[in-house]
Amino acid sequence: MDRLANMEAFARVAETGSFSEAARRLRTSKSLVSRQVAALEAELGVRLIHRTTRSLTLTEEGRGYHGEVVRILAEIQDANMSVSRMQAAPRGRLKVNAPMSFSFLHLAPAIPDFLRRYPEVDLDMTLNDRYVDLIDEGFDLAVRIGRLADSTLVARKLAPMRPIVCASPGYLDEHGVPSKPNDLRQHLCLCNSTNTQIDEWRFVDGGGRPLTVQVKGRLRANNGDTLRIAALQGVGLVNLPSFFVGGDLQAGTLVSVLSDYMPQDAGIYAVYPHSRHLLPKVRALVDFLAERFGPRPYWDLIE
Repeated sequence: MDRLANMEAFARVAETGSFSEAARRLRTSKSLVSRQVAALEAELGVRLIHRTTRSLTLTEEGRGYHGEVVRILAEIQDANMSVSRMQAAPRGRLKVNAPMSFSFLHLAPAIPDFLRRYPEVDLDMTLNDRYVDLIDEGFDLAVRIGRLADSTLVARKLAPMRPIVCASPGYLDEHGVPSKPNDLRQHLCLCNSTNTQIDEWRFVDGGGRPLTVQVKGRLRANNGDTLRIAALQGVGLVNLPSFFVGGDLQAGTLVSVLSDYMPQDAGIYAVYPHSRHLLPKVRALVDFLAERFGPRPYWDLIE
């Protein structure tokens, strides 16, 4: 007899306490269910059920085996559902959270292509720079940038996040080009006030060890776009991700410095709650963004 069918018959008998009710739920005969349980006991070499004319109860071995059988049957059902979901077309409402500047610059231009590719998916996007709780606030997916803290969320890297220290050619002509991080102490630096340590910039030394430099300047802002514009106007050096300044570096309106000292341990990630099976609509957006940005995003293609 089929072992899996025998296990399912035993599970139904254990759950209902009756061969007749188990047979009804399985849409088969009582005699077949009885033979299936007997075959399972013979294969295992133990009695699983005490039978009397009035009742049946699980043996100690039967109780332990029942828990394992329920788990196995559930995993098989999940596996079958997973295959079905993978074949299903992405559809439904997808609630996404993403940081504002990255969204304006790169995510917003990509979304129309995603919607054209997946016509049965509706996007509900919330843009802010606040750290949201995906589960409590009902988000299916978030885009996060930097170094991820440990969490129960699943994360997939969409692209590297390269920090760039840069300035306008005019600023560098007037104030000189820093050749090592400590030279920044003599420069005007534009600082991001959303950072925990506003006036500290992180680097690595020649051996790859962390190095922190205290910087100062005349402008602080909690928005990277504001700092980028100030850098373009020659106000000072700025430390921003390449997705902010890649186009300016390509155009030559900003010039990168200290590239040999920049840490490379951060990224742009899609994060989502852990689930045994990823919904097709979530998988579709994650795959699309990874394809769109990739390990060498277009903003990093600097000659």
